[in-house]
Order: sequence, then C-alpha cells, then structure tokens
Amino acid sequence: MAMHHSGPLVTVAVPSLNQGRFLDEALASIFAQDVPVEVMIADGGSTDETPAVLDRWAPRLAWMRSAEDAGQSAAVNECMRHGRAPYVCWLNADDTFLPGALRTLTDALDRTPTAPMVYARCWITNAKGVHLAPAGLMRASRWMMAQRCPISQPGTLIRRSVWEAVGGLDESLHLALDYDLWWRIMLGFGEPLHLSSYVATSRAHLDTKTAGQRWRHYRESLSVVRRHHGRLPFKWYAKWPYSVAARGLWHWILSRRA
Repeated sequence: MAMHHSGPLVTVAVPSLNQGRFLDEALASIFAQDVPVEVMIADGGSTDETPAVLDRWAPRLAWMRSAEDAGQSAAVNECMRHGRAPYVCWLNADDTFLPGALRTLTDALDRTPTAPMVYARCWITNAKGVHLAPAGLMRASRWMMAQRCPISQPGTLIRRSVWEAVGGLDESLHLALDYDLWWRIMLGFGEPLHLSSYVATSRAHLDTKTAGQRWRHYRESLSVVRRHHGRLPFKWYAKWPYSVAARGLWHWILSRRA
C-alpha cells in the first residue's frame, strides 16, 4: 500500500507540438489514474487542433502555456518547475498511461525508498493505438546502458528530489534527452528499480522526432555514451551505424500495421 501524501502525488509534464490528434487520449489517460496528479502542459505553439483540445481540458490543468519554445527538454523542465509533487514524470502528447500505471509506479517507490526512480514495461503502438511490440524489458545495468537505452520513457517515474539534484533534462539535447537523464540518475543515485508490469504505451508513427531524425538521434546517443561511459563499446561501431536504416524500416512498418 502506498504511503499517505497530502496534495498531488505526481507532477505529470506534457510537452506538446502539433500532436493534437493524440493529445486528448493522452490527457484522458492521465486523469483516469487513481492517484492525485497535477498536470502541466507546455505547448510549442501548435497550429493543428491542439488549441481546441487544450481549451476542453483547461479547467483540470494545473498550468499551461502555448508559445514557441526551445524544444522538448526545455518544455519538460519548465513544466517541472511549476510543480510541487514528490514524484515527477512526463508523458509525450502522443503516448498514454495504462489504467493503474501511476499507482503501480508510486507504490513501488514508496516500498523501495533507496530507489531514485522506477521504470516498467510499455507497449509500442501504431497510430491507431494497436499494441505491436513490448519495450522496457531489460534491467538498466551500467553494461546494458552502454549498449543501448533499455528504459522506455513513458513507463518511468522519478523522485522530485532526484530530478532536482541532477538538474532535470539537458536542454542542449533534443533526441537522446531521456537516455542522458537515465545515465545521470544511475551514476549519481544508483540503478533504477525495474518492474515487469505494463504501464504505458509509446506510439510509433512517422511524425515523431525519432522517425524523422534517426541519424541525429544516433549521433546524440553516441555523445551520451561517451560522456557517461568514457568510451564507446564496439557494438556502436560494428552494428548501430548499419542498423539505423533497418530501424527506420521497422518504424515505418509498425506505423502502418493495423
């Protein structure tokens, strides 16, 4: 059973830019959680149906702004600064929480006070929300982190004290921003707690940054591994440069599957 907390238990940041067709579902999944949340939205000045969606949800939002910004990392950091809950996470506007997700994650951190953060499994879905493949299956040891990013971001929850101690997201990063954060948390506070439960969905579609900027994502990931591990494992030289195109094809197939 979770410990008693007064006020909101989780600050949920929602960075948004022209994902209005998914945003309503993302927000509904947050407010359907059975823990008290404070939801902060930083929209980068969307020109699609996002403003109409935000108008509908405005009475339930703790904070919101819509204007051009410096990117996803800056938007998430801005949201967190407006929050006060003891746990923090962010949910991209095209992802969703599964029922009971935040209860599962907060209970796990309440039971394990030494854990700096927790992550669980997610489903990769297509644009229609059909579950296609699992993510977040592996334990985030230092060895594994040097090989790849084993943590699926929508399935994470972080102690606010840890978030503030590491300074939040690195605003110079725009694609490997979560990978860098997991490294800094692990090196500063120890391995994240890993759960086998499925708690969220991560949507694969061709309008995502990852799909459209695969080589830039790869280069940022290389810089993150060098920064925190000191060297690049051979795998990055031997396999990953040739897998970028294959991953792009895989992403396209997932986005098209019914």
